[in-house]
Amino acid sequence: MKIFAYTMREFDEKDFFEKYSKELGCEYGYTTEYPSPENVELARGYDAISATPCNLDADMLDRFYAVGVRYVATRSIGVDHIDLEHAKKLGMGVCHVSYAPETVADYSIMLMLMCCRNICHILERSKVQDYTLKGKMGRDISDCTVGVIGTGQIGRTVIKHLSNFGCRILAYDLYPNEETSKIAEYVSLDELYAQADIITLHAPATAENYHLLNGEAFAKMKDNVIIINTARGTLIDTVALIDAVETGKISHAALDVLEQENGLYYANRMGEPITNRDLAILRSFPNVILSPHTAFYTEKVVSDMAYKCMKGVLDMMNHVENPLIIV
Repeated sequence: MKIFAYTMREFDEKDFFEKYSKELGCEYGYTTEYPSPENVELARGYDAISATPCNLDADMLDRFYAVGVRYVATRSIGVDHIDLEHAKKLGMGVCHVSYAPETVADYSIMLMLMCCRNICHILERSKVQDYTLKGKMGRDISDCTVGVIGTGQIGRTVIKHLSNFGCRILAYDLYPNEETSKIAEYVSLDELYAQADIITLHAPATAENYHLLNGEAFAKMKDNVIIINTARGTLIDTVALIDAVETGKISHAALDVLEQENGLYYANRMGEPITNRDLAILRSFPNVILSPHTAFYTEKVVSDMAYKCMKGVLDMMNHVENPLIIV
């Protein structure tokens, strides 16, 4: 099996690709570039391509199919950047990866604590040696009601770990989990909006979930609500979020993901004008934390991504059942 990896990070992923290509008997090539019409030819002669989230729409899939690629292995849990229907039409196999939910779950809780305790404001003032207390008072998370939207593996782990903080936990999911219902109260979205002091998103990016948190949703929330998003940027209407921060409806927001982040996050854009005005506005707010899609980023997760994308392609080629195969 031959796999060509786009968006390869030479400083961390490459060592794992070297290791697992030998273990699994795979041949691989790579580029640090995102896939584009100009570099599709690099994949000629390869059975599969792999990439981190990027544009793999119908046109790009057609181009890869034309040079002989028959499988796509995304090094991410999410697959919303791939036109799955078109892949199925072409007969191209698609697989994704999975990793331990604790990684993102604990990062989400870290962001909650940072918001509750005004940590960014505290650190900024410490840089200029302002060690006074005025304006730094925070909240105890144990006194908060936390609303968790989406109780898949990551959402359930957030709830499990949060339960040790002693806070009240509300949950929303189309398919409630029986075990989770023992430590969290499943409610409607409107009830969650109305009661939660902190709302954290762990839902997939689907057409139905597009701009789940919009102006109407923010209006239903408590004043001074905290918003956490480590799932997908499209779950939040960014313009509506900005309005809610400006009016004080949202006291803090911590966003590891953002709308229109492809081609931005994971790239070094130092010294360049970035044509994303929403990003510029959010960066100007002292009560908004922006982390560049790094909640997943641990050594174990990067290792799992490299291994599982190769293993997924091998299983697709050999018609071996694998829960990570989508098409």
